[in-house]
Amino acid sequence: MAGGWARDGAVSEQIEASINDELARLKAAKRPQGESLTHCAECEEPIPEPRRQALPGVKLCIECQQERDAVRAPRAGINRRGSKDSQLK
Repeated sequence: MAGGWARDGAVSEQIEASINDELARLKAAKRPQGESLTHCAECEEPIPEPRRQALPGVKLCIECQQERDAVRAPRAGINRRGSKDSQLK
């Protein structure tokens, strides 16, 4: 059942598109692979062995990784649906 100007199945398509977008974003932000460094690539501090075992391919110490994660811009959500009021303007 569609409401307003939406065709049948439009809401399901919107949900599926949002899920596919999020999956693509997660795949792009995959964890590092390969051999871990023994020292941080930014500050040269030793990377603890448990961290290297938990995250194969890690290149940064915990502090540098936290700083980098804090700087990342939050992703912009997309409102695919919009309100009916905005469609009438």
